[in-house]
Amino acid sequence: MAISFNNIKAVLFDLDGTLYIEDTLIGDIKGTLNHLRNKGVKVVYLTNNSSKTITQYKDKLEKLGIYNDSDIIYSSLDASIDYLNDNFNGCLVYPVCTNKVKEYLVNKGIKVSENADIVLLCFDRELNYEKLVKANYLIVKGAKYFATHPDITCPAKEVFEPDTGSFIKLLEASSNRLPDIIIGKPNTVMGEYLIKRLSVSPNEVLMVGDRLHTDIAFGVNNNFETALVMSGETDEKILKASNIKPSIVLQDANCLKHLI
Repeated sequence: MAISFNNIKAVLFDLDGTLYIEDTLIGDIKGTLNHLRNKGVKVVYLTNNSSKTITQYKDKLEKLGIYNDSDIIYSSLDASIDYLNDNFNGCLVYPVCTNKVKEYLVNKGIKVSENADIVLLCFDRELNYEKLVKANYLIVKGAKYFATHPDITCPAKEVFEPDTGSFIKLLEASSNRLPDIIIGKPNTVMGEYLIKRLSVSPNEVLMVGDRLHTDIAFGVNNNFETALVMSGETDEKILKASNIKPSIVLQDANCLKHLI
């Protein structure tokens, strides 16, 4: 291959569709991650999925046998917490989220309330009608409205499942509002926090993912190198039709062993 990434100090990996699908690893991911660690490259698990906490992700990654104590886990939920604490410290937040995520938010200093100044829409796998009604009420009444990420679907083996982007469209129909800010990929908020945490330059970061409109656009928007993997959502037809162009297209993430 003509391209190489010898200057890369950190690789940001999307999870679903990039490293695994559900509970099945994609090829020799264990070997690929060990190759990068041995090269001194920081491995970052970067996901838009805000339905789980860092502890839950760590448990899953350990169960799959790919987590190392030197690795970093960072999600759109963590970026949202950083953003709220930096810009709206002390404000009351109504999160549309799982119970575990709600506990996580509180432990991270977020003041959770049903009489809130801010609605935070997460990927809620415990979503019910009462939560939608409450969120819609607050949004219509003028609360600030943030979403963790814009993904329409979540990868699954047979049929992709509705994700936060689908919830955004539902609430748009009922409230006539879109989120004031979407924190996660492809937007730059998440990238700015990561650059500070990693103490690297944007050109020393490689974003690897299976989605053009979130993963690759995120890398482009943050001036990172980008590698699109064809192991998840994107197929040749989608790639050809898109104006979002990655630095390189790979069959899967294991091809990185030949580039770094």
